[in-house]
Amino acid sequence: MRRIVLVVLLAAAGPWAQAVDTDPSERVAADPDVIAARAARERGDWKEAVLRLQRAERRYPGDADVQNSLGHALRQTRDFDGAFRHYGKALQIDPRHRGAHEYIGEAYLQVDDLASAERHLAALRGICMLPCEEMQDLDKAIADYRAKKR
Repeated sequence: MRRIVLVVLLAAAGPWAQAVDTDPSERVAADPDVIAARAARERGDWKEAVLRLQRAERRYPGDADVQNSLGHALRQTRDFDGAFRHYGKALQIDPRHRGAHEYIGEAYLQVDDLASAERHLAALRGICMLPCEEMQDLDKAIADYRAKKR
C-alpha cells in the first residue's frame, strides 16, 4: 500500500519532482549549446563558441560559468567590451568566481591595464586560501606582462 501511495505522489508531482533531482549546474553542463561551445573551443572556432554560448545564456542568464565562458570566447575574438561585460556579469552572480577573476585579469593585461589585473590577482589571493590554479595562472601572466614591457 505504501509503495502505491509513493508512486501516485511521484506521478502527481510530475516534472517538478524531476527538476528537484537535477542540479542546475548539471543541466547547464548537459545543455546541447554548452556542449557544442566546448567542442568549438577545442577546435579554436571562437565565433561558433560565442554563438552557442549566447544561445545558452538566453536559457541560463544567471549562470556564472556560462557568463565567464562567453566572456572568454568573446575575448578570443578580440571583442573586449563584450568580454568585460560578461566577466562582470559572472562576478555579479558569483563574486568569488575564480575563473572569472583570472580571465578578466588576463583581459586587462591585453588592453594594457596592469592595475586592474593586479586587483583581480589580489581578489584571488583572498579567495584561494592555498594557491589555486587560477591565482597561479594570473600571477604568471602578470609576471610575463611585466617582463615583456621592460
